[in-house]
Amino acid sequence: MHRREFIKTVCTGGCGVVASGMMAGRTLAKDNPYEVEARYYEKLDGNRVRCQVCPRRCVVADGGKGFCRVRRNREGKYYSTVYGRACTYHVDPIEKKPLFHFLPGTTAFSIATVGCNLDCKFCQNWEISQEHPENVDAYELKPAKIVEAAKQFEAPTIAYTYTEPIVFFEYALDCV
Repeated sequence: MHRREFIKTVCTGGCGVVASGMMAGRTLAKDNPYEVEARYYEKLDGNRVRCQVCPRRCVVADGGKGFCRVRRNREGKYYSTVYGRACTYHVDPIEKKPLFHFLPGTTAFSIATVGCNLDCKFCQNWEISQEHPENVDAYELKPAKIVEAAKQFEAPTIAYTYTEPIVFFEYALDCV
C-alpha cells in the first residue's frame, strides 16, 4: 500500500478531528510509559509481526525493531516506543511548511520524535531521524499538552515535522 492510499484509508472524513480519549483501551508496555501498542500491524507465526503503518511493511522478529527504530516487537505485540516523547518542539512560521499557503502569516507548533522510515543522505535532521529513542533526550509531551502548547503560543496549526511523522502515527493521531 502506498502512503497516499494509506492516508486515504485512515483519514476518511478528515484527519484534523479526532475524538478525545483515544488512549482508552490502548495497551501500554509494562516497563516504558512511552510505549503503546501500535494500531496497524499484523501478527504472524513465531511471534513475528508485520508493520502496516508505512509502505516498508517491516517483518519484525520477537525482540526486534522496524527500520524506523521506534517500533518494537515484544512477544508478538508491536509497540510504538515514542508515544508522548517529543525530542524537539518549536514554533515555526507556517511559510516553512509544505502548506505555506494555508493560513499565511501564522505560526505552527512543530513537534517531532526520534526515528524515520526513510534514509535520506541529505537529511538536515539526521541527528534525530536516524537515531534510536534511547540515545536522544526527549520531553514528555502528551497529546493534550501539545494542543495546550499550540494554544498558548497562539499557533492555529500543529505540524508533525523534522522527521517522517508516520513513524509516530499513534501519537500524532491522538492529538485533539
